[in-house]
Amino acid sequence: MNDSDGRREFAFRIVNVFAEERLAGNPLAVFENARGLSDADMQALALQFNLSETTFILPSEVADARVRIFTPTFEMPFAGHPTLGSAHVVRALAGAGDALALEMLAGTIPVIAQGDVWTLEAKPPATRKVDASREQLAAMLGLAESDLGAPPLWVDTGSEQLVIPLASANAVRRCAPDPVLLARDGSVQLGAGVTRAMAYVWAVDEPRTILARFFFPKHGAI
Repeated sequence: MNDSDGRREFAFRIVNVFAEERLAGNPLAVFENARGLSDADMQALALQFNLSETTFILPSEVADARVRIFTPTFEMPFAGHPTLGSAHVVRALAGAGDALALEMLAGTIPVIAQGDVWTLEAKPPATRKVDASREQLAAMLGLAESDLGAPPLWVDTGSEQLVIPLASANAVRRCAPDPVLLARDGSVQLGAGVTRAMAYVWAVDEPRTILARFFFPKHGAI
C-alpha cells in the first residue's frame, strides 16, 4: 500500500522451512501481496534479503496463487523449499485449505498439507546424460571413482540440477567440492544469460533414510 508521503509498504514473512524448532531450518522471505512490485523491485528486494530465495505472492486465474521465486541475482522457475514455504503463507492468508495449487514459471504445482507438514508434486522429470566422465566427477567432488554410485543425470522437474548418486553415506559426508571443477563440469543454464554451477549428491544411509547434500557456489564459496 502507499503511505501519505508516497512510500509503499509491503507485508512479508520470514518462514523457516524444514524446521523442527524456531530459528532453524531453511529461511525464506515471502511477500504476502506483491501487486505493484516490478520485476526490478522483486530482484532488488531478493538481493536485500540475501537469502537463498525470496518469493512474491500474486493473484492467479488458474491456481490458488501465483508465486515468483527470486535468488539474490536471478529468477527461478521452480524450487522446493520456496514452494512449500509460500504454500504455508497462502493457506494462512486465504484460508485455502490443505490442498493448494501454485502457479509458477515451471507450471502449476500441487501442494498438500497435513498439519504443518507440506508435500509437493513436482513435474515429471526430464533427464539428460552428463558429459563429464566419472573420473572428472570424482575429482570435482574430492572423492575416488569408487565412491560414485549409479550413473549421474541432469534432472529437470522445473529447474535442472546435476544429480550424482554416491556409493555410501560416508562418501556423501566426505564430499569436498573443488569450485573450479564444479564450475567446469557442473554448470547449467538457469535462464536468459544465467549460468550457475551446482551438484546434488545422495546415498542410502539406512533403510528408508537418504543422506543428501546440495552444493551451490556463491561468490567463490560453496
